[in-house]
Formats: sequence, C-alpha cells, structure tokens
Amino acid sequence: TFTREGRKAILNKMVEAEGFEKFLHVKYMGTKRFGLDGGESLIPALEQIIKRGGALGVREIIIGMPHRGRLSVLANVMQKPYRAIFNEFQGGSFKPEDVDGSGDVKYHLGASSDRAFDDNTVHLSLTANPSHLEAVNPVVIGKVRAKQQQLGDDDRTKVMPLLLHGDAAFAGQGVVAECFGLSGLLGHRTGGTMHVVVNNQIGFTTAPHFSRSSPYPTDIALMVEAPIFHVNGDDPEAVVHAAKVATEFRQKFHKDVVIDIFCYRRFGHNEGDEPMFTNPIMYNKIKRQKTTLSLYTERLVKDGLIPEGEIEDMKATFQARMNDEFEAGKDYKPNKADWLDGRWSHLDKRGEDYQRGKTSISTDLMAEIGTALTQVTDGFPLHKTIARLLGARQKMFAEGAGFDWATGEALAFGSLLTEGYPVRLSGQDSTRGTFSQRHSGLINQDTEERYYPLNTIREGQEQYEVIDSMLSEYAVLGFEYGYSLAEPNALTLWEAQFGDFANGAQIMFDQFISSGESKWLRMSGLVVLLPHGYEGQGPEHSSARLERFLQMCGQDNWIVANCTTPANYFHILRRQMHRNFRKPLILMTPKSLLRHKRAVSTVDDFTNGSSFHRVLWDDAQKGSSTTKLVDDKKIKRVVMCAGKVYYDLLEERDARGIDDIYLMRFEQYYPFPAISALKELERFSQAEMIWCQEEPKNQGAWTFMEPNLEWVLSRMKAKHSRPVYVGRAASASTATGLAAQHKAQQEALINDALSLKGK
Repeated sequence: TFTREGRKAILNKMVEAEGFEKFLHVKYMGTKRFGLDGGESLIPALEQIIKRGGALGVREIIIGMPHRGRLSVLANVMQKPYRAIFNEFQGGSFKPEDVDGSGDVKYHLGASSDRAFDDNTVHLSLTANPSHLEAVNPVVIGKVRAKQQQLGDDDRTKVMPLLLHGDAAFAGQGVVAECFGLSGLLGHRTGGTMHVVVNNQIGFTTAPHFSRSSPYPTDIALMVEAPIFHVNGDDPEAVVHAAKVATEFRQKFHKDVVIDIFCYRRFGHNEGDEPMFTNPIMYNKIKRQKTTLSLYTERLVKDGLIPEGEIEDMKATFQARMNDEFEAGKDYKPNKADWLDGRWSHLDKRGEDYQRGKTSISTDLMAEIGTALTQVTDGFPLHKTIARLLGARQKMFAEGAGFDWATGEALAFGSLLTEGYPVRLSGQDSTRGTFSQRHSGLINQDTEERYYPLNTIREGQEQYEVIDSMLSEYAVLGFEYGYSLAEPNALTLWEAQFGDFANGAQIMFDQFISSGESKWLRMSGLVVLLPHGYEGQGPEHSSARLERFLQMCGQDNWIVANCTTPANYFHILRRQMHRNFRKPLILMTPKSLLRHKRAVSTVDDFTNGSSFHRVLWDDAQKGSSTTKLVDDKKIKRVVMCAGKVYYDLLEERDARGIDDIYLMRFEQYYPFPAISALKELERFSQAEMIWCQEEPKNQGAWTFMEPNLEWVLSRMKAKHSRPVYVGRAASASTATGLAAQHKAQQEALINDALSLKGK
C-alpha cells in the first residue's frame, strides 16, 4: 500500500511523463523522438529504483537503454534541463563549439547527474549507445565492474547496472543471453543487473508471435533463474511496487532481476510512421484506450485523494513550464563538454605532437620483476615443463639477452603494476595463453590452486587480474571496453583466441571502439590482442582481418600495430598508460614468433631510455644477422613489410647471401609514421621499392600502405615513386587449408621479394 504522499508523487511523475511527450508531439510534429506514450509508468518505476536503491546503499547507477523513452528518462529521471533538449531539437549541439567531434543523434547521447532522496545522493550515468539494440548492455556491465573496483565495493551493492529493453530486442538479440551468461562469473559479475523491459507488444511493425518462440519476451532470463515480475503498465502503483521489490531482491541476493512492464506504443515506431498499415486491429484498440494518466487520475479521484478538477491545473502548470523552457531553449548554450572529468581529469585532449611516452624501465626494476617471474614458494608442485620454462627465464635475466615474447609482456605488465597501474587481461584461455606461451597463473599440480607471479613483485603494488573468459567475443569485448571507459588508469586488455574470431564482436569495433570518441567524446585505452600470421593453419587460424581495422582508421581514432620484437611489444603496451590521452590499441600479435630464436630482445632494449619504434631497421644494420649489407647508395631494393613475414624474408636472404636488399619493418600502421618512414627511406632513393605481405592482395595492409608509401616516396623524389606489391593473389578466403599449397605460396612470395630482375 502507498501513502497519500507516495500516490501523489506517482501522479506528479505521470503528469511530467505524459506532458513532456505531448508537448514534443505538438511542437515537433513528425520529428523522430521515439516517445514513451503508452509506457509512461516507466518513469515513476525508475524513480522508485533510485529512491529504494539509495536507501539500501546504492551510490551509483549506470544505465543502458534503447531509444524508446530516452528523452523522457533524460528529462524526467536524470533531470537534464528541458531547454537543453529543446535546443538539440532545434539543431543545436550537445557540446560547446570549441570541442571537436562528429556528434550523434539526440536519442543516442549519454548524460550524468546526481539525484537526492531522503538525504541519499545517487549518481546516475546514462551510457551513450548506437542504434544496435542491446549492444550497450555489456558496456554498462563493464563500467559497473570498474566502478565497483574503484570503490572497493566487494559485496557489489554500491554500484548497480540498470538496463532498459524493448520486448522484441530482449527476445531477439543474442547479446542479451551472453550478458546473462556473464552475470555469475568471477571475472565479470557485478552483483546483479536490474532489467526493465518496456513491453509494448510490438517491434517496429512486427507482432510478438513473429518475434519470439516463447510466451513472454523475458523468458531468456529463466536461464539464470532470475525472478521476473510481469506487471500492467496501466497500473502505475503495481509497476512502482514491482520496482521496489526488484531493487530489494538485487541488493539482498546480488542476482539479476527482471521487470516486464506490459504496455503499448500509442503512435508509430517513430513519429513519422503510420502503424495502421501493418497493425490496424491493435491500433484501433489503442485509439480507444484512455491514457495511463487518465486511468490513474480516475482512480485517485474515486479514492478521494484529489478533487476532480485538480489534474487539469497540474497539467496546465506543467505545460506553462514547458513553454518557458521552450523559449529558453532558443538561446541555450552548453557550457562545457562532459568529458575528461573525475578520474579522467589528469588527461588532456590529444595535442598535435607525437608523444613517445617514457616507457623504458631501470635495470633494478627489471631484475626485481625477473625475481618474481622465476620463483615460486618452496615446495609448490609445478608441472615439470613449467619448471623448465622458469629455468629458461632465469637464464634470460642472468644473461640479459634472449628475452622472448611472453617475458617481454610480463615485464610490461609487472612494471606497470609497480607504477600504480592495475592490469586486467581477459580472453578465452588467456591465463595460459592459446599457444601455451603466457603461463601467468601457475597451477599447483596437487590442488589446482593458482599462483600469480605478477602479484608477488613487491608490497603495495597494483593487482594483475587475468580472466579465462566465457566462449563469447561480443559481450566479453563489450564488457572490457566498458571497463576501460570507466577506468583510464588500468591497462585493460582483451585477447582473441585467434584474431580470426574477433569478427564475432564486429559491432563493438564498428560502433564503439573505433568511433566512440568522435561520436560521444568518450576516450578508451583498451588494448585488443589479435593473434595473426600465416603458418598454414587454414582460413580460420591465419588472419585477424587487418584490412578491416585499417579501413576504419581516421582522425587518429585508434592505433593499429604489428610488433615483431618482445621489446617493441613491451614499449607499446607501456605507452598506453604513459601518454596524457587514451586511444584504443589494435595489435596483431604473433604465433610462431612466440618461440622464434630471432624474435628476442636484450636487456638494453627495455632499459636506458629505450622506447617504441614505429619503424624498425634491418637486423643486418644492427649486426644481429649473418649478412653484411653494402652501402646505402648501393642497395638495389628495399622490401618493406610488417609482422612475422620479416623473419621469413630475413632467413631466406641470409641463406642466399644477398647483400643489396634492405628489409624494413613497419611496426605501427596507424597513425602512419610518415616522418620516420621518410627519414629511413631517404637513404635509398635509387632503390626499387617493394611492399611484401603474406595476406592476399585484397586483404592485409596493401590498400592502406600503398597511398601512404606513395606520398612518402614522392616527397623524397625517389627514383621509383610507387611501391610494387609482392604477396598472395587476391582471394575470397583468407588462407588455404592445404599445407602443401600454403608452403608453395609462402615460398613464392618470399622468392619474389628477394629476386632482383636480371639475376
């Protein structure tokens, strides 16, 4: 039962919810706003979740929601000024003019605010999202996890994820099931998500019996035995009561809970749409249906709570307020962009100058990390192969040479931990590593207890968290992206089992990671590790589809790289934290190079002011090759490449004793290192210029590198002003599945790259 004040508060919210939509309907007839008309009881329900949550210890609620009702939630729940919304309807921008960014439509933008009820302040944060329904869900959950970590919220009651859904999308989008799959997992749980389904019994033009096979749209939640409250949207008190009980359940049992608000959509999908074309029976009924506010008012009048005419006064007062706000909206100017606040305040908008970042470490720190990496507690029963691996590592640190890929990575992680940056690595089989290279958790052979060497470097260091994720790409990558949005001071990494499987999360790359900063002013320093390279393992274990990531490059939106030495990998990881801005890093990572005898680094490569190199010299120039090259002027050909193919070229060139072909590696594709490339290539202005890659011609980096290299070569007035392509022919599939064919193709492209005309 509700008190008089409680019922009045519900009525007030219903007046605001209906009045706001009606005002927009009159002022912006036909403009898309995805109104909440027919589902207005959502607004008092959300108020109740905030109020009851606040009383039960919730300090922050992270919200993810689709377009339906978003403007009403922004205005009536998050208290975004009405004038700001009207200004955006009139074509104004959500940010000051001096802030760059391409922007997004008003029903995608995020917001944040503080709401106080009964002396409890709750911070609300609405996450920006694309039109891809439900795609924001894992992002929200990841943000919540990061905030819980920051607050030391071990019982996960202070920060709550609140997800709103449409009925058709909740039943239709697979990512919903993936998020339920994450809900109880150690590395991803957040103490339960509140789900509110605005079930208006239609999806655009599609009726429920075409959009799901189960009786209710919420039946997917049965997979985790979540309680589901089905409630009539025309009974605001029932909806508010369900919201109260659901909030109490989440706070007590730390599990997901679902509210299914059974309502309707008064108009078309958007306001320019005619629903009578496809759903005439339903819409004839809706036309005759009184609004939720009318029904509730009748009930309150009947109960003697308000006199009959009072509701008209309430509506008129609200409409007058709307008119004032509408006028104020004409001159409204946003005072600042809401980014780089709070935990981000020490960061800066990217300057024009290249920031190398101070990424080298001291020999003392290196030795300290080395000790932690090569020792276990006495009597710890190790697998004999792992014991051998630790012995090999000890030898690296003793000799100061031969550091392999996994050790370079461990040094990057360990050094960041000692500097106060936590490291979170998540992916399928990431603790051991797909290729049995990482072994960052050592397993007790008797008890299966895990020992994490990186967490034993020194007292007071930050924590290394490595998670063997569930077998999903989409939700897990979305979760880690969300984590990185809320925590700029942790190195957050997601690793694909093979790069080929990254496209299971394509929406995350397209809609969020590549474009989130431009659309919504949201930085992320997420690192994506994608094992990539042609070793004859067939079309699903060879290519991370590098070409797609390069095609999405623009406006310095992210970094795409392919490192070939452990030290360069070490520096690029550390550079993520040692710059005063954050950018996502898409990294093609090696497979065969993990144990390649030449893909090693020395102690000097990590220490003494060393740093990341975007372009790397030929090993012969460094003296670590059997070949002695002729003078720069006599070099006949420069073969430019990236990644593992460099070592194939190097071994074959040395075997043939060729001394007039120079091999140049591009370790970073984007932002393209034009000045470095110019400086290095100017030495060989008379030489032939080759771009060599393992991928087919229609894939890999060729279409990206060709115009960039052409710009460099024309600037330096090279004799050959266009690079020549050497690599596999264009192909529908990424790679052959036949070992013999792979071998023949690989030998042919290496031979082409190293065969001079007339020889």
